[in-house]
Amino acid sequence: MELRTLRYFVAVAEELHFGRAAARLHMSQPPLSRAIRQLESDVGATLLHRSPAGVTLTAAGAALLDEARALLDQADRVRVRVATAAGATTLTVGFLGDSTDRGARRLADAYRGRHPGVEVRVRETDLTDPTCGLRAGLVDVALTRGPFDETGLTVHELRADPVGAVLRADDPLARRDRLTLSDLAGRRWFRFPAGTDPLWQAYWNGGERREGPVVRGVQECVQAVLWNGTVGMTPLGHEMPEELAVVPVVDMAPSRVLAVWQEGDRNPLIGSLVGIATAAYRA
Repeated sequence: MELRTLRYFVAVAEELHFGRAAARLHMSQPPLSRAIRQLESDVGATLLHRSPAGVTLTAAGAALLDEARALLDQADRVRVRVATAAGATTLTVGFLGDSTDRGARRLADAYRGRHPGVEVRVRETDLTDPTCGLRAGLVDVALTRGPFDETGLTVHELRADPVGAVLRADDPLARRDRLTLSDLAGRRWFRFPAGTDPLWQAYWNGGERREGPVVRGVQECVQAVLWNGTVGMTPLGHEMPEELAVVPVVDMAPSRVLAVWQEGDRNPLIGSLVGIATAAYRA
């Protein structure tokens, strides 16, 4: 069995959905389905039950999943050990103004446990560069959020978070259980400086051109709401001062948490980090 095919199988087994697994693997669904069928033929057992309700693992599939994870983990360790022996002992990771994410903390613990000989350097950036210095060559891999121009980059989704509007606690809309973007029409929003990636700007402005204060960092966003009653957006679950409230916005697409690196960069330290991050950010 090829490691690539085992990676395909693990993705389907974890997602329990061929479409999501294909997106995670950055491939189309038909070749993924063919690869899984061939794997089932190779092992002589049905690994997945397919039905209109979804995908479930068979007993044979559950057994293979455990073994496949162990094999892929060992292969990952081998690649990193060879790379470190060859002198690749540092990795610079960019974070988008939020290295306190629980997923990031779990990732740090797991990566250090797996590769204690690798020095990880952290570069935290403000909200004006969603690639965290990747395009400028300042980091090897970015743990960030989309959307942004992905030209020349490899993008791997780690998680998708629903978002909400950040409002002053005394704002009449703060008493609502949910909001739509139309509820926020006519309000002042915080904006990012000119030159910020237009896809990124448009997402955090709800797809509209907005008026309001220009901000660069998370704390500036918070202060803009506190001082001016400005509307902001944030992933749900982020801690806010008690003077602020976060209300879910139901017609805004979730915020995608991403691992991003330069297209064609096959540094095994990056591959290992992305693999560990996939589990850490979804735990």
